[in-house]
Amino acid sequence: MSFALEHRAWWEPPLRAWSQGEIDAWLRDTVEGWRSWSDMHQNYEGPWRELVHHSGRVLQALTFQPTGAIVAAPTTSLPESVGGERNWDYRYTWLRDASLTLEALWVAACPDEAEVFFDFLTSAMTQMHRGEDLQIMFGIGGERDLSERVLPHLPGWRGSWPVRVGNGAWTQRQLDVYGEVLGAAHRLKAQLGGLDEAGRQFLMTLADTAADRWTEPDQGIWEMRGPPRHHLYSKLMCWVAMDRALELKDMLGADAERVARWKRVRRDIRAAILEHGWSAQVGAFTQSFDSDVLDASVLMLPICGFLPASDPRMRATMEVIATDLTDARGLVYRYRAEDGLEGEEGTFLLCTFWLAQAYALADEVERARETFTQAVEHVNDVGLLSEEVEPESGELLGNFPQAFSHIGLVNAAWAITQAEERRRWRVPSARVSPSMESERV
Repeated sequence: MSFALEHRAWWEPPLRAWSQGEIDAWLRDTVEGWRSWSDMHQNYEGPWRELVHHSGRVLQALTFQPTGAIVAAPTTSLPESVGGERNWDYRYTWLRDASLTLEALWVAACPDEAEVFFDFLTSAMTQMHRGEDLQIMFGIGGERDLSERVLPHLPGWRGSWPVRVGNGAWTQRQLDVYGEVLGAAHRLKAQLGGLDEAGRQFLMTLADTAADRWTEPDQGIWEMRGPPRHHLYSKLMCWVAMDRALELKDMLGADAERVARWKRVRRDIRAAILEHGWSAQVGAFTQSFDSDVLDASVLMLPICGFLPASDPRMRATMEVIATDLTDARGLVYRYRAEDGLEGEEGTFLLCTFWLAQAYALADEVERARETFTQAVEHVNDVGLLSEEVEPESGELLGNFPQAFSHIGLVNAAWAITQAEERRRWRVPSARVSPSMESERV
C-alpha cells in the first residue's frame, strides 16, 4: 500500500486522490532526483565519505527551493531537556546557520544555489539603509515578523512544554551575522559569479555596519535572553567581516577610503580580542570580554583564521575545553554558566565537531579522529543528527535534523582530511588569514 499527503490552499484547484501507480511514479522520480543530484554535485572522497555525502544531502534538503532560504531545522519545540522549557522553533532561516550551511555544502556538494540565496539576503538591505541592525532571521518566504507565541492546547513531545511557534530571537542584536554572511560570500565567490550592483552594495553595507557596531554588546551566537554582553565570538565575526571584505574588495569595487577603514577596524578588533578575550585565571579564551566563563565558540578563533591552532593560547584553550567543558563521553557543552533559563541542556554536537576541527588544524590528527568518532557515534539509524545529546543516556535532544550538527560533521571531516594530507607531505598547518602576517608586524 502507498500513502500520499498533499496540501493545497483553498483557492487552488480541488484535490483528487492519486492512484497507486501515480504515487509509485512520484516516489521513483523523487529517489532518482536525489541520486542524480548527489552524483552531479558530491565529489568529497576523504575519510567518512558516506557520512559527509549524507550530511550534504541533509543540508540540501533543508533548502526551500522557491526562494533559496535554508532552515535551521524542520521542527519546532523538540526539547533540549526532556520535560523542560528549552523548546524553540527552528523552522526559519537564520543568516548565521544558512551561511554556514552554504560553506559546508562547498565541501560536501559544490552548491549551485549560492546566487539564489544571496539574492534572498539582498532584500534585507533596506533595513540597514534605515540605520537598523540587520535582522538575524527570516521566514522561508522572506517573512520578517516571527513573533513567538505558545500553543497551549499541545502538551509537547514527552511532556516538554511549552510548544512554541515563532522565535523571539528575531528581534535580538547578534553582531556575528555580518561576518558569517561575508565569510560565505568569500568562500563561494566563484559560485556567485559577477555580483550585480545590489549584491555588491549589500555586502559592503554588511562590512560597514560591522565596522560601526563591533564595540557594542549583543546577545551572541547562543541567543542569550539576558542582558547583552561583549561576546568574544561576536567580536571575532566582526573581525571576519573586515577580513573577508578586504579579500573581496576588488570584486565589491570598494574605494580606497573604505578599504583603509576596514583595515583599521580589523586591527582594532584583533587587539581588543587578544587583550580582553583571554583569561589568565582560566588559562583560556572565554565567552565574553573580561570574563572567566568557558564557551566552546572560542574554538572558532583558529577555524576562521584569526590565530593558528598551534598558538600556545589556542592549545591551552583546547586543553581547558577538553577537560572542563565535556561530559564522560568526550562530547562538548556550549557553556556551563547560568543563562537565565530553567533546567540544563545536553552536550552540543556542533561544538564537539569544532573541537575535532581545531585539533586537526593543530595537526593533532589522532585526537581529532577520536573526538570526531565520539560525535558520529550518535548518528541515528538513518544518518541524522539532532542538536544535542543527553549526557546520561546518550539520547538525541533538540530539533531534528539540525543543520548545525551536519555542518560541523562536514567541516571536521574536511579538516581531518587536510591534516592527513599535510602529514603525508610534511606541510605545516597554515589555516591563517592571508592578512595576519602583516598584522603581526
